[in-house]
Amino acid sequence: MSDILLSVDRLSSGYGDFQALFDVSFDLPRGQVLGLVGANGAGKTTLFRAIMGLLPRQEKMVAFKGAPIGNTPSDQLAKMGLALVPEGRRLFRSLSVEENLRFAAEHGRKGHWDLSRLYGLFPILKEKRNLPALSLSGGQQQMVAIGRALLANPDLILFDEISLGLAPVVINDVYAALPDIIGSGISAVLVEQDIERARKSSQTLICLREGRKVLHAPSHSVSKHDITAAYFGE
Repeated sequence: MSDILLSVDRLSSGYGDFQALFDVSFDLPRGQVLGLVGANGAGKTTLFRAIMGLLPRQEKMVAFKGAPIGNTPSDQLAKMGLALVPEGRRLFRSLSVEENLRFAAEHGRKGHWDLSRLYGLFPILKEKRNLPALSLSGGQQQMVAIGRALLANPDLILFDEISLGLAPVVINDVYAALPDIIGSGISAVLVEQDIERARKSSQTLICLREGRKVLHAPSHSVSKHDITAAYFGE
């Protein structure tokens, strides 16, 4: 079995006639976290949408577990073990916390993560399990969104801006769960505006600017100067 879980090869994509990504390539080994940074509009969410099949891409531009998935519908990708925690969370408005979570568990794969383990990771969700999901604070809703992805028991989770708009203490709680998530055998690509947090939480760091990869290096080796130069083209 290959150690490479996700391979992106010269991925180009966009919205209609507007090209938003240009020849982006990287490999993600199993059991690792890749941090993805860049200014607003750099193409980070577009990259996730293209990987998930929500935007056009050619078949061989994306491979998952060694198989090309460029022509694979997004619902099939979920069954193969690929999950997305989207920006804005997108919880089911009419369902309680536990109903949101049970829906994911019932339609996902069987594996390490179940409701009991999830409530151990985020105890506040057990306390609030019968409340409407959208009545929770932003940080608690983010925990529900992460829990929904975990209960699908994926091999890979794409985290899109999981700390956006959250208080620092809540962000710390969310990130404190990341080692347990990775320790359970899940790999991750992490979009994060907090560059230092992205660097500390990942093994590899990529910076996008205007849809192009302008930095790709081991996270521990990247300096603030490297990132500033990548962001602004210095």
